[in-house]
Amino acid sequence: MPLNSVLTPLRTLDGVPGGSKKRLLEFFSKFISQQIPALESNEVFDKLIARERLGSTGIGEGIAVPHCRISNCSESVGTFIRLKDKIDFDAIDGKPVDMMFILLVPEEANDEHLNLLSSLAEKFADPEFCRKLRSAPGSEELYQLWVQ
Repeated sequence: MPLNSVLTPLRTLDGVPGGSKKRLLEFFSKFISQQIPALESNEVFDKLIARERLGSTGIGEGIAVPHCRISNCSESVGTFIRLKDKIDFDAIDGKPVDMMFILLVPEEANDEHLNLLSSLAEKFADPEFCRKLRSAPGSEELYQLWVQ
């Protein structure tokens, strides 16, 4: 499943204030429940926090990929966020995070979940792609980078 099938222009956000990991996950949970009313913000937040307790989804080089499986999710949903200011995300390299791709998948979508995470890891492993994400002027350009 290509990443452009889970990301939309409205879910490509630029300049989001961070503050802290918890605050950012709260922001996202409320945002996504407004976008997709079937997703309840408290459940999204609780599932993302539970996943973070298993180990940080901060994969290094300023990038995090928070993700979880969730009920009432009929299809995989992605949101890309470029933060206004870097935040501590307990990343494996200790570096603060300025970009994240948050992924929600249906509870039963095991293979799809792993395939999407693999695709994200591949994209974020490309230093040139990350440089372009960091230098893009706004949300529309960020979205276009993901769907090329």
